[in-house]
Amino acid sequence: MLGEMASRVWKSMDEHGFRLDLPSSRSVGLVGGYLVVLAVLGVVVPGPRIQGTVLADKTRITYKCNGLNVLLVLLVILAGGSYTGHFTPSVIADLGGELFVATLILCFVFAVYLQIVGSVSRSQSTSLKSHATGNIVHDWWYGVQLNPSVLGLDLKFFWIRAGMMGWLLINLSIAAKMCYEHRSLTLSMSLFQIFTLIYVLDYFWFEEYMTSTWDIIAEHFGFMLVMGDLVWIPFTFSIQAWWLMTNLVQLTNVAAAMDVLIFLIGYTVFRGSNKQKHIFKKNPKALIWGQPPQVVGGKLLVSGYWGIARHCNYLGDLLVAFSFSLPCGFTSIVPYFYPTYLLILLLWRERRDEAKCREKYKEVWVEYCTKVPWRIIPGLY
Repeated sequence: MLGEMASRVWKSMDEHGFRLDLPSSRSVGLVGGYLVVLAVLGVVVPGPRIQGTVLADKTRITYKCNGLNVLLVLLVILAGGSYTGHFTPSVIADLGGELFVATLILCFVFAVYLQIVGSVSRSQSTSLKSHATGNIVHDWWYGVQLNPSVLGLDLKFFWIRAGMMGWLLINLSIAAKMCYEHRSLTLSMSLFQIFTLIYVLDYFWFEEYMTSTWDIIAEHFGFMLVMGDLVWIPFTFSIQAWWLMTNLVQLTNVAAAMDVLIFLIGYTVFRGSNKQKHIFKKNPKALIWGQPPQVVGGKLLVSGYWGIARHCNYLGDLLVAFSFSLPCGFTSIVPYFYPTYLLILLLWRERRDEAKCREKYKEVWVEYCTKVPWRIIPGLY
């Protein structure tokens, strides 16, 4: 099913102007320049320094959580460049296929670099210790180091930042292209743009919370995350925008209102649950919904959203994802590629988490599952 949908997605995007092609020097320059500017802004733009989660060797990584400030400065720079005529706002959409190929090649090569550097590392720190298995494909895909860095730049934290900002820039460029071609944005496109803008701004407003997520504290940094962050997020999450640019879906006011409601519910659950988890990790005694937190085994939270389902945050994320696609209507499955993929991913990830936690917590996990029987969707799953 997912393979067939992916085929339809590529065919649809090709029809709508997203054509795969070998990268030109212009597209390579855009990708390289974007990453360099982002790295420089990350250093020079002010922002709070946040201590990450305590790692196995009792150390912590300090993260400069200035993502929102960096994004705002970047948007000002791009607006200035557009105003002075150095480039058009639709340039990213115009070169979409080339940029995709250029970024994919970059991620492939970068993952090889990470594998080589990580495999020869002799550091015994949790962040830089080599976890090479000897299986070249496995090590390239999953990575061999937890938090590799270059010149003090935490690569994993930087890479997801680049992906999220890239997603927003692609969306805005497609909106600009639609304005050029159709003289205005449809209600459907406007809703999609507003929802994704809120989601990205929220991500960077609460960027500190990213420091305690599973990807940051547990996943090694290999091609899976490298490509997932810089290719998958910006280029597949924007499929709906490509669709809406040429399929001028006309929403009724009732349909638009329902979509807004779904987004708000999903956003509330997603942000609220992640916030509760992050605060609990920093201060296990902090009140949740006005009450002292209840835990199992001293570590497993069963209060607030986390007493409703073991992954209530996944439920919120899925609702938000569907709200991104609902403005596209129901004439095609193509705009529903992202929520469909996300559903499969989160089910797979939930099963992985379940297996690891069952092995780690043993009897405590059994007790926890008794208190919180639902995995993601209360009353259903």
